Amino acid sequence: MTGCPPISGREADVAAVMQKQRQAWSNSAIDLEQLRSGFACALHMHQPTVPAGANKSLISHLQYMLDHPNEGDNHNAEPFAHCYRRLADLLPELINEGCSPRIMLDYSGNLLWGIEQMGRGDIGDALHYLACDPLMQGHVEWLGTFWSHAVAPSTPIPDLKLQISAWQQQFEACFGSAALERVKGFSPPEMALPNHPDTLFEFIKALREAGYQWLLVQEHSVECMDGSPLQRSQCFVPNQLLAKNSRGEEISITALIKTQGSDTKLVGQMQPYYEALGCERQRLGDVEVPALVSQIADGENGGVMMNEFPEAFRQANRHIRDNPKGTAAINGSEYLEALERNGVDPHHFPAIQAVQQHRLWSELGDNTPTEGMEKTISKLMADDTSFSMEGASWTNNLSWVEGYANVLAPMNQLSAQFHARFDPSVAADPTTTRTRAYQESLLHLLLLETSCFRYWGQGAWTEYAREIHRRGEDLLNQNTVTPNRN
Repeated sequence: MTGCPPISGREADVAAVMQKQRQAWSNSAIDLEQLRSGFACALHMHQPTVPAGANKSLISHLQYMLDHPNEGDNHNAEPFAHCYRRLADLLPELINEGCSPRIMLDYSGNLLWGIEQMGRGDIGDALHYLACDPLMQGHVEWLGTFWSHAVAPSTPIPDLKLQISAWQQQFEACFGSAALERVKGFSPPEMALPNHPDTLFEFIKALREAGYQWLLVQEHSVECMDGSPLQRSQCFVPNQLLAKNSRGEEISITALIKTQGSDTKLVGQMQPYYEALGCERQRLGDVEVPALVSQIADGENGGVMMNEFPEAFRQANRHIRDNPKGTAAINGSEYLEALERNGVDPHHFPAIQAVQQHRLWSELGDNTPTEGMEKTISKLMADDTSFSMEGASWTNNLSWVEGYANVLAPMNQLSAQFHARFDPSVAADPTTTRTRAYQESLLHLLLLETSCFRYWGQGAWTEYAREIHRRGEDLLNQNTVTPNRN
């Protein structure tokens, strides 16, 4: 093993940064009074870490693609690498033309680590420019995510915090605390939102405790409080996502709604802009606000994103410049901060909940203890095969649970072993998270939770998971905890 990524040991430092009162977009030139509508586009970038290097060492899958160009679509490795850095060229080009482009970026921790492992300074320098340059700070918003692209509904609850914190520490190590301070929104991998009340509650609690102020959610993963789908107009304003657990505790977070559709085609062809052109201002409380069309897509996958997106992005931004009609590019936090300056805050936002929860609470009534909830869930699932507490994501034709017992069981087992071994030590001495034993064990736990080991079906990818689990178990079975002297 060639060393661990910077995923633990600085928990208190990143928490101090993220819990500050932060106004990342106070210098925004956006004037809500002059806007009828806006659009917010995000690009999601990810490459998993796989045990496929020399002697099965952990390497980025991007490196594997470069090393095996004749397998499948691996010939796209260098075009993917170009996608990871191209915004550093595209944005200045448009700004120099008099445009005011915006983009939100979501890079997994795996990918950030992999770029360093590969020595790809061309990508690293471009991302540093996008994260740290004063000019870029008015055009680029970075979104937090899970470090290893875990699927929230089926990730062990104690590990939600670990995934969140590991990404924050990785990002801070790459770009500094000032860049981390500007990260206010969260992009869940696969747009996967838990709908089991206890998991959703803990997910939102973990986000809030980590300093996140809003969450991007998929339209069909949520519902109104009466169980009805969101009206189309409701998708174009912020909502307040509510969660209540089996103990009756409640928590909430602001949600921006990612509308349904073919994600890469929508963003690749800048459909959110053209849809926003047809939107009108909406009322929140006593205030009229511009509608906001929000969308996210993979930033590199598929021909549309690799080939069509740059020119479509140019055309949309030039069209805004040449035809000012009250529609503008605007990032998520920029929009929410502008609303706040105009007297609109979360209590004005419509209340929503995770899909299927209205049905569950209606059936459950006041009987909310965990045992009663689980019995009610089992009854509803037996009565109706469409009822599920697996959560919802942007790949709803794919289950992240069914058929993957050979990944999920080891994942849950390794998580339980990790916490049994390290939680008492961390409680007694928080510096335990700086030890090599902790960091290496944590790395394998986070990696095992990577969605890719289930997305691609049984075979090579589930074998990767089995190998990572084996190594994780070996690490946890070692008895000594030695200080990390690096």
